[in-house]
Amino acid sequence: MKPPIGSYVVDTRTEKVGMVMGHEGPYVQLRPLGGGKEWDVAPDTVRRATAAERLSAATAYANARSRGEVP
Repeated sequence: MKPPIGSYVVDTRTEKVGMVMGHEGPYVQLRPLGGGKEWDVAPDTVRRATAAERLSAATAYANARSRGEVP
């Protein structure tokens, strides 16, 4: 799967939701919701994120931010 840049996917190895930032060589580059360090995954280890998964990840980020755990 080569998801479009800007789409939300799940890294099935870690179950983390990320936004597709690019494609470098054989990898898909993902960034966590709310920003942070990008990570590379093989295209066969990602799937499209559901609306519920995107909302859950965004809520987790907002909660962490309100507790001062992220800048």
